[in-house]
Amino acid sequence: MSVFTCMECQASLTAEVSRVALPVHAHQRFGHDLLPPLLPPGTYAIDPEPFGTPWRPWSQIGAAEAESRGVYAPVPVLSDGPPGTIVIAPGEVRGTVLIPERLDGYCLGLDGRDGPNLACERCGVPVATRIDDCSLWQAVRLDPRAVRRVPTAGARELSWDEVLSERPDKPLVEQPGYWSGEWTAAMGAALAHLLVASTGRPVNVPDGLIAETLRTSIDGLLPPAPAPARRLALAGPDLPEGDGDIALVPVHPQTGEAWRPRGDVMTVVPLPSDIWMRLVSDEGRTPVPATRRMPDGVHRDDAPPMHPNGPFQPDRRVFLRTLARLPEVRRPWLMKIYDGMGGFGLTLT
Repeated sequence: MSVFTCMECQASLTAEVSRVALPVHAHQRFGHDLLPPLLPPGTYAIDPEPFGTPWRPWSQIGAAEAESRGVYAPVPVLSDGPPGTIVIAPGEVRGTVLIPERLDGYCLGLDGRDGPNLACERCGVPVATRIDDCSLWQAVRLDPRAVRRVPTAGARELSWDEVLSERPDKPLVEQPGYWSGEWTAAMGAALAHLLVASTGRPVNVPDGLIAETLRTSIDGLLPPAPAPARRLALAGPDLPEGDGDIALVPVHPQTGEAWRPRGDVMTVVPLPSDIWMRLVSDEGRTPVPATRRMPDGVHRDDAPPMHPNGPFQPDRRVFLRTLARLPEVRRPWLMKIYDGMGGFGLTLT
């Protein structure tokens, strides 16, 4: 657990928070409504990439500098702001005031386009950027140059059994029939990793929810070829050993580390653990023993699940953003896909 304080005057700027992995939808733009906080209460995450102003176009950056920053395909702009911003939910902020001349946004709120818009209430030094405009997940990004982390207590890392026992309900469809933004982002990132893992060969996607969220996209990007198809499967803690070549595996919500199968015989594609668990339960499997299950012969009276208003589509922006940061994108067949989906026309934040 930690509290972040002002570097200048040591005033506390946050509640007590514990570190978690940066969500895969952290840079997503979704819909045209006000979105909830990016992170749950009592947590923070570190974004390793630069964030905020100033922005530099690709013509000034070039391939060599971009590669040194972990970007391997052309992008319109990259941030020259500080790397390592500390991301928290707006409700975890303490002792700050808005900077009146930096409160611009696109539509219904703040988007940080003018730089840090929160100052320390005690000394007036700009310390953070609040983001709450429509289409953006609400967050406050603390400037690592202006704040200091003060440890308050040790945080225990959860075991995989503990992670999977929480069984969070991650709805696939939200009101009024839209596919969940977290799902579209997770599958957009997974699709980029899956393309790399395919090595350009077709991929057999199993039936069920995995097929509903990934099969159409992967089949469209990898047309049938004479080469033998690779097999996609679920793999993870306490699941039986599968016979796939590519494994969808959970990412630990605290560390951000993907689960690895024994012997690394399969190429892994990471997924947020709560979404991975939903895919597992769709197949009728249980990674850890369940408690308080309904007795046999007793039926639940929950409302039926919502029906989506169209076919599932992984988030294109998240897909391209993820693919641009994988070195394999430089392979000609992958660069053709990247360019064909408008990679250079994507504004990355």
